[in-house]
Amino acid sequence: MPQDHGPNTRPMPGPDPATVEYPAIRADRAETFDEVQDALIRCRACPRLVTWREHVGTVKRSAYRDWDYWSKPVPGLGPSDAAVALVGLAPAAHGGNRTGRIFTGDPAGDLLYATLHALGVASRPTATHRGDGQSLSGVRITVPVHCAPPDNQPTTTERNTCRPWLTRELQLLQPTLSVIVALGGFAWRALLPILTDIGWHLPAPRPTFGHGRHILIDDPSTQRGLHLFGCYHPSRRNISTRTLTPAMLHDLLQCALTTATINHSDGRPR
Repeated sequence: MPQDHGPNTRPMPGPDPATVEYPAIRADRAETFDEVQDALIRCRACPRLVTWREHVGTVKRSAYRDWDYWSKPVPGLGPSDAAVALVGLAPAAHGGNRTGRIFTGDPAGDLLYATLHALGVASRPTATHRGDGQSLSGVRITVPVHCAPPDNQPTTTERNTCRPWLTRELQLLQPTLSVIVALGGFAWRALLPILTDIGWHLPAPRPTFGHGRHILIDDPSTQRGLHLFGCYHPSRRNISTRTLTPAMLHDLLQCALTTATINHSDGRPR
C-alpha cells in the first residue's frame, strides 16, 4: 500500500545525517515536535540499522509486497502536551518500519492500541497505516531507538547514538508530563540516564525493572513528581507465553492514566 512520506524533505543545514554527531546536534536545536520529527527521519547515524531497515523495505515480506515501506527512522506519536509517555523498544521491521508509525502494523501494536482505545485515549482500536484516523489523547508513544534493528536487538552504541531524540522529546513534554510507562526492561534501562540528564532525581540505588514497578521521581525545577511505571513489553513472545496478558496490560495502563489524572487539577490526562 503506497504511503505518503510525512514531513517535507527540503534540505536542512547542519551536520551530515550519516555522522554520529547528527542526532545530538539536530535534536538539541529542535524547538517543537515537528522539528524533532523533520530532523529524525533524515538520520543515518547508525550504519547497521540503516542497512537493515532499507534491506527489509526492499526484500519485504510476501504479505506486504505491494507496500511502499517507510524504511526510515519512525517518529513518536501523540500530543505535545501529553501527561503520559509510553516508551517502547524500537520499530518492528515489518511494523513501524513498513507503516512509518510507531507500534503500527504489528502484533504488539494491535494489543497496545486496542487497550488504549478501551481506556478512552486512542481514537480507534486498530492501527494499520498512517492516515487510518488513529490519534491519541493525553498520551504520547515513543522509543529509545527509532530504526528497526536486526532480531529486535539494538546495540548499546546504537541506543546511545539515538538517545538525544528521546531526551529532546521528554524535555519538550516536561511541562505537562507526570507519568512514564517503560514497556520492557530495555526501555527502563534507556530511560534512567535520560531522566537524570534532564534534571529528575532518581532514588539510590537505581531501581530495577519489573512489571508493576512504580517509583516516584523528584523534579526540583518544577517541584512536581514524575511517576515511572514498569510494564512488560506487549511483544508477540510475551503474549504467547502469557508473560503479559491483555488484562495485565489493561490494568497497568489504567493505573498509569489514573495517576496522571489525579496529578492534573482539571481532572483529566492531557
